[in-house]
Amino acid sequence: MIRKVMPYLLPYRLPFLFALTQVFLMSACEILKPWPIKIVIDNVLGNKPIPWEFAAGFSHQTILILSCLGLVMIYLILGGITLLNNYTTIRIGQRMVNDLRRDIYSHLQRLSLAFHSRRQVGDLMYRVTADTYAIQSLTMNGVFPIVTAAALLGGMFFVMVKIDWQLTLLSLAVVPALFVTISLLSGRISTAATLARQQESEVYSIVQRGMSAMRIVQAFTKEEDEHRKFMTASDLSLDASLRLYTLQTFYSGVINVVMALGTAFVVWVGARHVLSGSLTVGEIVVFTTYLASLYAPINTISQTWGIIQGAKVGVQRVFEILDVERDIKEGHRTFPREGAKGEVAWEAVSFEYMPGQPILKKIDLHVQPGQRVAIVGPTGVGKSTMVSLLPRFYEPQAGRVLIDGTDIREFQTKSLRQQIAMVLQPPLVFPISVRENIAYGRPEATLEEVIEAARLARIHESIDRLPNKYDTVIGEQGATLSEGERQRITIARAILRNAPILILDEPTSSVDAETEALIMEGLNQLTRGRTTFIIAHRLSTVRQADVIIVVKGGEIVEKGDFEELVKGQGPFASLYRSQFSLEE
Repeated sequence: MIRKVMPYLLPYRLPFLFALTQVFLMSACEILKPWPIKIVIDNVLGNKPIPWEFAAGFSHQTILILSCLGLVMIYLILGGITLLNNYTTIRIGQRMVNDLRRDIYSHLQRLSLAFHSRRQVGDLMYRVTADTYAIQSLTMNGVFPIVTAAALLGGMFFVMVKIDWQLTLLSLAVVPALFVTISLLSGRISTAATLARQQESEVYSIVQRGMSAMRIVQAFTKEEDEHRKFMTASDLSLDASLRLYTLQTFYSGVINVVMALGTAFVVWVGARHVLSGSLTVGEIVVFTTYLASLYAPINTISQTWGIIQGAKVGVQRVFEILDVERDIKEGHRTFPREGAKGEVAWEAVSFEYMPGQPILKKIDLHVQPGQRVAIVGPTGVGKSTMVSLLPRFYEPQAGRVLIDGTDIREFQTKSLRQQIAMVLQPPLVFPISVRENIAYGRPEATLEEVIEAARLARIHESIDRLPNKYDTVIGEQGATLSEGERQRITIARAILRNAPILILDEPTSSVDAETEALIMEGLNQLTRGRTTFIIAHRLSTVRQADVIIVVKGGEIVEKGDFEELVKGQGPFASLYRSQFSLEE
């Protein structure tokens, strides 16, 4: 844990050392706090001679005034340093949280879709937003207070030994009992903290799923069921949190009782020393004040240990994600400035999501630059999976995919994906302006280029009717647009990308026949000179394809152009006739 956390603390080592300096100054002030009271009791009220030569001629009134002023100054200095120390440590802790969030979010962005398909979005959100705060709790609210307490404890112990070494040793008699309490309860606190975070992340997951599927929830009147699921998870989270807080409170109570027993014992022995004349009243006041201050850092260390146990769980959950190795290994090659030529090949490619359940079986396909390839077949046979291997969303278990004769695993992921523009299902738009949505893949594009892409996608007129035209902000998940409008915006986004390879996954599935004809007209202009893959269930969209392949059972079972396949007696002709008769 220390090895993993230290890289996040090292960039702030100078502010951390500055904070440590403040700690020693605060400890010095804490040590000085009871001495003005001692001087008043022993040298003003008790008429004991003051031991310092420079103050030998001072009157009792002067000594009283100076002692009161000294007490005020000590508290003022202590308050100022404490304020500065709080700001310094909070600033360091927040920056560490920010750095850790940066790393985990960046890491999540680079993990494959296979990883994300196995994880709950809500759980990952909780790790990014909530668990990352644990690094601040672990260091600035955990380890740092222990360092502070240790410095204060050392100073107090030194002074107390000078006053009465026997009482000092007696005051430390409670320490073994404190460590026994820590060892007995820390494991239970850690377990309870783990369960509390897991239950809270489950609440996040349920909320995320419910909010993202609100239309379906309301359409099927499942509001009460979703509310029931949420309350069940929320109640479990509440129970886990209450168990954690109960353990921490019980832990704190036991510590306080142990220290109260130690204080009572020391006061009893100290009073007997005063009665015997070995201690003055002022000295016993200083000692009992130090005793409270001595137990305070011991208490801090004990209480902070409980905080560390809870924080450690959160940090472990974050590093559990950071320790996941990227299953998509980064290549070293880049494409030339002018981009890929567009020659694409699958060579004996096999793929499976789950072991023993193959989706693709030894796929062989060679596509020439500029060819338009339509991929058809029943749902679930691997059409989208096949083209998803091209930008390396997934890695095949066998075989290889090539662009321009080079295995795509040799290319840098960013360079590879810059060669590909995609229209995927379902159509995804962001709650930002229309212009930003279309220019998502090319943010530097001019407004004129954005409008031209929108015209090709046959969406410009719809955008022109919006209140702020291209500056209109789209609702969450595109709620302010129709399905067909969202689809055409994603097509405009792909057009603007101007990549040499296009992947169109059901590009006209959400539009009517008239709009489909307009979109296909624009896409026909776009696909000229570009290698294009069109996944389609509606066979009317594949008429202009140079090559049509039919996928069934994870294999390519038929290949040819439209006229050739329709005239044949194979799967495509059967599929075409059945679809045509349904449309009739």
